Amino acid sequence: MIREMKPEDRATYLQMAHAFYNSEAVLHAVPEAVFVKSFEEMMKEGPYIRGYIIEDQGRPAGYMILSFTFSAEVGGLVVLVEEIYLDEGCRGKGLGSQALEFARQSFPQAARLRLEVTEENQAAVRLYLRRGYKPLEYKQMVIDLTGAE
Repeated sequence: MIREMKPEDRATYLQMAHAFYNSEAVLHAVPEAVFVKSFEEMMKEGPYIRGYIIEDQGRPAGYMILSFTFSAEVGGLVVLVEEIYLDEGCRGKGLGSQALEFARQSFPQAARLRLEVTEENQAAVRLYLRRGYKPLEYKQMVIDLTGAE
């Protein structure tokens, strides 16, 4: 089951976000204050970000964060799978595929679903390829303006 995060999921999310940002899925760790700020934004139910808890047999198994933008390149809504994390013991059960399908089905008006993956995270790369995702050969560049570098 996949459900929207609720205020009572705060501790669970913070624990899992910490694990996610200390894994091969990301390039670097971020301060815990960033997790707190993200959770607070998800609880506002605004137009930019939504958080979901992925459950396995009634227990939290992971989480997914989606954010939203308009793309002139595809002429429509882009749903960005910002983060998708599954506890190690819950991987290989199809939950990642279910989460990606949930994102697709929940936003049928989207012109594109997009995500990022590190080269080191080959299990995720294989999952995304199986689900029909293709590499987008842009080199991304960023400048962090919030001090969360």
